[in-house]
Amino acid sequence: MSERAGRFPDFLTEAVADLTEAESIDFVQQIQRQTINVPLPYAHSLLPIATSFVRAQPAIETATDRNSAPILAIHGFDSSLLEYRRLLPKLAEQCATWAIDLLGFGFTDRPEKLDFTAEAIRTHLYAFWQQMIGQPVILIGASMGGSVAMDFALTYPEAVQKLVLLDSAGFVGKPIASRFLIPPLGQLATQFLSTKGVRSGIGRKAYADPDRCATEEAYRCGALHLGMPRWSEALISFTRNGGYTISGDRIAQIPQETLILWGDRDQILGTQNATRLQATIPKNQLVWIDHCGHVPHLEQPDHTADAIWQFIDRTEAQS
Repeated sequence: MSERAGRFPDFLTEAVADLTEAESIDFVQQIQRQTINVPLPYAHSLLPIATSFVRAQPAIETATDRNSAPILAIHGFDSSLLEYRRLLPKLAEQCATWAIDLLGFGFTDRPEKLDFTAEAIRTHLYAFWQQMIGQPVILIGASMGGSVAMDFALTYPEAVQKLVLLDSAGFVGKPIASRFLIPPLGQLATQFLSTKGVRSGIGRKAYADPDRCATEEAYRCGALHLGMPRWSEALISFTRNGGYTISGDRIAQIPQETLILWGDRDQILGTQNATRLQATIPKNQLVWIDHCGHVPHLEQPDHTADAIWQFIDRTEAQS
């Protein structure tokens, strides 16, 4: 192991030493863990949860006059904050930017005897916001993280100034996979999901240009969290409990200005939900990312960052 790789956080799995690209190595070295005290329903007192996150902000010598709210980014299903390894550094050039691993995902601790429900995830995220940020944020949600972001913005409007949805989930019922993720089929299903062939296939489908983007390093980043304790149990619990869904009626009540960013070649969710969100969210702007699949923050990070800053500048100028 190189001297550089030796500076990885000690709570990560040994597979972190397999990373080879400076971009992912630098990002992983910034991951921190902070104990967040969470008032979960089943606990008689606050439950301490070691929560992983990255926080970056402009260097003093490159800081701009931008006075926008901090940004908080939320990853998608069975993923981690490593989704934002390309986008976060670009956003952090102009303002404080955070990425968090949701409860049950990424490198955040998965306590035993805890049901990983939408309510628990939302409560944990709010506790993190209260204890670590404490001011309104521009909330970014990718894929399933978009459902989390919309629900959070509706439940805690004081915490969210603006909303950014990246190829967001929504308008869906209980996941079909939930009927299979029960013992003993649950363990078999997650074992199947963890295989390299399956994950690589999903990874290729996420990009418009898989030959360029679905690299071995992309696979390593996308699979790094699989070795964390209780990954399988938490995923089974989350899916069995219905995943994270949000109804059209609730989406229609979102009060924040919302940017809908969508890859025009999304093969995971398709493109119909983009126009459906546009027709449902009261105050929104839909921007298509050309020649892009389901993950614009990975495949087109420059265009994604530019679209986010244009949205922020436009909505701030109107306020």
